[in-house]
Amino acid sequence: MTEAAFDAEALEAARVLFAGEANFLMGAVAMDGLPDTDLPEVAFAGRSNVGKSSLINAVTGRLRLARFSNEPGRTREVNFFVIGDNQLRLVDLPGYGFARASKGVVKKFQNLGRDYLRGRPNLKRAFLLIDSRHGLKEVDEEAMAAFDLAAVSYQIILTKADKLKPAEVAEVTARTQAKIAKRPAAFPRVLATSSEKGTGIPELRAEIVQACAV
Repeated sequence: MTEAAFDAEALEAARVLFAGEANFLMGAVAMDGLPDTDLPEVAFAGRSNVGKSSLINAVTGRLRLARFSNEPGRTREVNFFVIGDNQLRLVDLPGYGFARASKGVVKKFQNLGRDYLRGRPNLKRAFLLIDSRHGLKEVDEEAMAAFDLAAVSYQIILTKADKLKPAEVAEVTARTQAKIAKRPAAFPRVLATSSEKGTGIPELRAEIVQACAV
């Protein structure tokens, strides 16, 4: 199964939720600075230039809710966004790869992301973003292995699908699906998205709502 299967009612319910309030809550630089675990959370992870901020903005229908920069690796905090009337949180994790910072600084904020994934009991799903033009890289395989080891449910989200032809999107989706088939913590749907064109965004919203059961 390579496509998210949601009926019109589920897609509309998700649209309504994300059409409501969406606000930046806080950025945390240490585990003891995280908000309470009273709300369900979904986290966005991926390479530093994969388009996490753009995707979060597309999901929430905001232009600048999540900040993005031309300099990869600028996210050095775990950033929390509250959706709806305190119904769930979106979490933007520090990206991996290409960070223009000292090795010590890079290790510090990437370790924070890993600590969050391992120690957050209200985390319902992690979305691992993969650039559809490049597919899974070795560093992404390492991230998936870490998810599997931590028993954190994760779903592959292909980004920038508008940069490919439809047949190419179908091919990379199928190839990615095959690579995760035997991974214990991988969610069985791979979703292709485009923040620029809106492709897959309604389905991603529905995935979030389903994962958080709101």
